[in-house]
Amino acid sequence: MGTKTVDGAEAGAAAKNDEKAAEETAAEETAAEETAVDDTKASAEAGEPETEDSAEPADDEFDELEDLAEEPEGPTGVGQGAGAIVSVALGLVSLTGGWIGTIAAARQTLIGQLQTSSSASVAKQVKAVYGDAWQTTALWAGLFALVALITGVVVLARPAFGAPGRTQAPWIKSVAWAGVALGVIGLLLAVLKYSDALLGLPSTS
Repeated sequence: MGTKTVDGAEAGAAAKNDEKAAEETAAEETAAEETAVDDTKASAEAGEPETEDSAEPADDEFDELEDLAEEPEGPTGVGQGAGAIVSVALGLVSLTGGWIGTIAAARQTLIGQLQTSSSASVAKQVKAVYGDAWQTTALWAGLFALVALITGVVVLARPAFGAPGRTQAPWIKSVAWAGVALGVIGLLLAVLKYSDALLGLPSTS
């Protein structure tokens, strides 16, 4: 009987020790959790200003992107491209002739026939019927060449008066230079023909 009592007492003491150890462990865990929560709150409170400061630049960048998106786009170069093509077309007309020049030459021929009598000299008749008509054709060709030249130069000079930093497309430059070249050639030929230095009237003597 005495042995059973001692064993029971020892078992009860061991159980109490286990309970105390469990309570101490639970208390330590609770204290550790509370400490971790306090540290988290402290770090969060300390980091709030930094979070606000770091958010402000992001908002500023977003506003800048919105402003850039709202800004109207600059010139697209469509007008410059059209001007370059028109310059080339006018240069070709000055070299090959157009319906305006043809009608003007035919009209001048008719005027020469009406104003020149049949008794006039051959040189005067040739000059009135053919020479004046050819000069009229050269005059209209020179006008087309001059307009082509001016249009090409305006297209090439346009970027200097446009939005800074915006470059002109290479094909526009190439076409505009072609128009300028055709205009110069057409103008030169028109001047030579009008002055009878090129393909002048034949001698009637």
